[in-house]
Amino acid sequence: MAVTVASDLEVVQSLRAHILNALNHLRRDTTISGVDQSVPVSELAALADELSTASTHQDLSYRFAAVETAAREVFYTSISASKNIALISVDVWNLLDLLLLCGDNSQCAPELVCWLIEELLDSQTTDRCRLVFDYLESRRERLAAKDFHKKNLVFLRSCNELLRRLSKAEDAVFCGRVFFFLFQTFPLGDKSSVNLRGEFHVENTTNYDTSQDAEITGGDAMEVDTTAPATATNTPKAPSTKDSTPQPNVKSGGKSGSKSTPPKVTQPVIEEEVLDSSKLYPIFWRLQQDFSDPTRLFDQPHFHQFKNGLAATIVMFRKTPTVQAKAAGADKRGTKRKQGVNGLDEAAEDHFVDNYNPKYLTSRDLFNLELSDLAFQRHIFVQALILIEFLLSLTEKAKLKIAALPVQKSMLYSFTLDDADTKWALSTKATIKQSLQSTSDGRFYDRMVETVLARDKNWVRWKVESCPSIVRDTVATSQELDARRAASDYVRPRRLPGKPANAMNLDFLNEGQGGGLDALRDPSRYSAPGIEDLLSGIDNDTLDLEMATEEEAEQYRNMIANKTWRLLREARSSRLALLGDLEKGGSLKEVLNPREPSEQRGSQDDEPAPAVELMVPADDAQLSGSPQPPDEQAMQVDQATAVA
Repeated sequence: MAVTVASDLEVVQSLRAHILNALNHLRRDTTISGVDQSVPVSELAALADELSTASTHQDLSYRFAAVETAAREVFYTSISASKNIALISVDVWNLLDLLLLCGDNSQCAPELVCWLIEELLDSQTTDRCRLVFDYLESRRERLAAKDFHKKNLVFLRSCNELLRRLSKAEDAVFCGRVFFFLFQTFPLGDKSSVNLRGEFHVENTTNYDTSQDAEITGGDAMEVDTTAPATATNTPKAPSTKDSTPQPNVKSGGKSGSKSTPPKVTQPVIEEEVLDSSKLYPIFWRLQQDFSDPTRLFDQPHFHQFKNGLAATIVMFRKTPTVQAKAAGADKRGTKRKQGVNGLDEAAEDHFVDNYNPKYLTSRDLFNLELSDLAFQRHIFVQALILIEFLLSLTEKAKLKIAALPVQKSMLYSFTLDDADTKWALSTKATIKQSLQSTSDGRFYDRMVETVLARDKNWVRWKVESCPSIVRDTVATSQELDARRAASDYVRPRRLPGKPANAMNLDFLNEGQGGGLDALRDPSRYSAPGIEDLLSGIDNDTLDLEMATEEEAEQYRNMIANKTWRLLREARSSRLALLGDLEKGGSLKEVLNPREPSEQRGSQDDEPAPAVELMVPADDAQLSGSPQPPDEQAMQVDQATAVA
């Protein structure tokens, strides 16, 4: 008899029986199973082998289809059995763990477990989807470990469908969990979520009340002066008769005596104009058009209008005291309720609680309350910082950095931010950062925002460069061995030679060879030369200078000048009275080494000095013994004179 459906096939029924037996075994003997903890692989291995032997068909696709059909029947049965209870049946998690192991062992289609999880998310409520996502987060590494190229599209499709179902206001934290799961699962260089064309989400419009704009602004929502300069100065403008908006002041209060004004010139302090909330309302909400589509600022009137609106908003935020607002009923929103209200029991009351995060409440009655909300102000400031970073990426300097790169043409813009607008963007950015840091935890929040913007700039740069691959090639074994060998040689202890090259000879310290401390204490090593030695050295250097070449002459002149200076210092302590003769034109040698009077007389008379006879008394001669001959006495006198 021919079968009408695939479930009636004998092989499918056999596989279904094996799967049910495996689930009964796991439910009875396994102590660890459920959402947070998976069944150990050792207990699933034997059951997976039994499942593979149930189908003996040779065709691989036929066996995969049979396992899928049997698994789906068991899966649907388990899901239908858990409708009236709070938690999904444990058989569902055990079945998914079993199919995950079978997919890794090529006993069924690897993406089968992903298909079942996708159907599970589509068939459950939002609260039960949290349980399914707990399962995904606990098995994330195992799900992406093998054959991820066959599972990635299923993950992406199921998560995107879940995000469409979730409310961005009441399920903001759950949406963040979904995004984090995608970021951690997909590789960093994957192009599945890359906006290659750089398109902006212009459909994200903000509706607000415009009925009173004509009455407030006199027929125009906001007057745009096209002849006014497109940049904002650091000092706010004085209030005028028209509804002008001041520019943000980067410096504190615009006080006189700052670096931009001379200290002698005193300027009056101009108070920042704070618009009324009814006037600021249309100006403020009109900024959302520029935030959603920054290309509107390429038109100069729109750019000037945006700068005035942002300046008025910053001034209002700075003048408005902030409070940490909390939405009404936030303690109860997102929590589990009792069974009978939403099909949940009391055991689920401690479930994950979401913070209420509305998109925008644009009512005029709530505008004053929103202005004083710290979270609301930070949200607008972050939007402004993102837009300012986009404008700073269009400066001439920023464009030159990517000129030589293979740039994605759709990410390039013909608009270039001029120098005046660049100064305005930098000053406004500094003002916003100062406002963010003014609160108690503002420094931490500003640090977090700065980190996110820095990563976003790197992400945009990667997209501009046409998303080059960020995966590096594996290092070859030979290169790794060479690197290990070089590192070991570099840190290997070195043996110093007995006598290093160009080492100084230290034999003079050997006391056994006449050295040591006694040799260093020799007075000749540290005694200063006398006047006679210096004069002799000057004479020798003078003789050498006469016979020296042009290259050596300068060296001898320096030596003579050195010794002359040392000679004068020595003469200052011993012959100070003789130094006065140098001013009369006397020679240094003649002044410091004068000759004896007998030599001076001999030089004046040009005659030899007469011999001096030494007359010895008779008594003395008798006492000294026999008298010496007169010629010997005269010779001794001459010798004594020469010695003197």
